[in-house]
Amino acid sequence: MRQRLITGIVAGVFFLAMVLWGGLAYHLLILSMALIGFYEFARMIRVSPFGGTALVGYAGILAFVFPYQPLGLHSPLPSISLLWLLMIIFMIITVGTKNKITIQTVSILFLGTVYIGFGFSYMAESRHMEHGLLWTFLLLACIWASDAGAYFVGKMVGKTKLWPAISPNKTVEGSIGGIVLALATALVFAGLSEGLLPWDKAFAIGLSCAVVGQLGDLVQSAYKRVYDIKDSGNLLPGHGGILDRCDSWIVVFPIVHMLMLLP
Repeated sequence: MRQRLITGIVAGVFFLAMVLWGGLAYHLLILSMALIGFYEFARMIRVSPFGGTALVGYAGILAFVFPYQPLGLHSPLPSISLLWLLMIIFMIITVGTKNKITIQTVSILFLGTVYIGFGFSYMAESRHMEHGLLWTFLLLACIWASDAGAYFVGKMVGKTKLWPAISPNKTVEGSIGGIVLALATALVFAGLSEGLLPWDKAFAIGLSCAVVGQLGDLVQSAYKRVYDIKDSGNLLPGHGGILDRCDSWIVVFPIVHMLMLLP
């Protein structure tokens, strides 16, 4: 617990400082986290993280999360075209290797590239928006509030298992506690935003962060169970890897944008 606390404080202070800094520095941090996350993903599915097939995934991550906006550039391809190109390249690999690298392997790598690439790209782009500092802190605070509420309420009064086959420690009571605390956090932001964040938007954002964030956590738990691992990596002592810490972030940020909840 002591190691977990120290790591959490140091990493948290550094990350929040980079969020405040913003611009190219923050975007490069997000890009680095995305590349490390894909490395963890490749290792988890037992694919050589520096093999030729994984390199296609890294290229995809780089294309999704590249700091075009801070550098005053435009992406050479729209996202849908990039998705199609990545899919075809991965499928061609199966042909070129005469099925030594199977369609199952490249399918999972493609899935990981999209899952990680889109998630971190939306995290970076949120900071570049008008009032991006507010929106980034809002989403992070709601996610963290949901995590804290679920943990402490679950510890204190949790009895009904939420999804024991996937994550045996999570409870329905904890989940509800996380939702309530995330909603309260979002409403506090609305009250302090001087009209930038309407109350209805705040409610929808708080609810989305809690529900989708908890689902993102369950997704991470589900595929770690398939591969029989406890953590996706060991970069953060006591906390695991990048994917362990960002499992909620990389689903919440895209969803909030796709639902057009940010003013």
